[in-house]
Amino acid sequence: MASLGSLLQSSRGLRSVMAAAATFVVMLPLSACSAEEGRLSIQSATGNHEFTVELVDTPESRAQGLMYRQELADDAGMLFDFKEERPVSFWMRNTYIPLDMIFIEADGTVLNVHVNARPHDTTSIPSAGPVQFVLEIPGGRSVELGIEAGDQVSHSRIKAAQ
Repeated sequence: MASLGSLLQSSRGLRSVMAAAATFVVMLPLSACSAEEGRLSIQSATGNHEFTVELVDTPESRAQGLMYRQELADDAGMLFDFKEERPVSFWMRNTYIPLDMIFIEADGTVLNVHVNARPHDTTSIPSAGPVQFVLEIPGGRSVELGIEAGDQVSHSRIKAAQ
């Protein structure tokens, strides 16, 4: 295997190193976008509540969700983006931790909250109407924080009500 010094001596090696450096520089703004998508806040009567979220927006990632996870930090969650408003429902098959499910309309308004979904329960948990987003957080947190229908959610994917 060639050393970095010998690679730099050949024009081919220099082009490879420069291409790798250019790729790194181009990827920096993408990392910033990902960090922005990782933050979510909920404005409720009790204040502003910040969460670090994983975003899932493909059929495969939505199907996996938080299954098989053994823990979830108090300020963490998973934001499901269905990319259009529609009625949705969830279940807790293969989910080991209790979860609160916050059903959110396209404009960021909380439509309804299901508190403490039971691990491994296959009972359907539906939205109260069409939603575009669902936020899953640790079970009981929505009650602790006073999050309820009508609250407003802010996230880079959500187009706020005008």
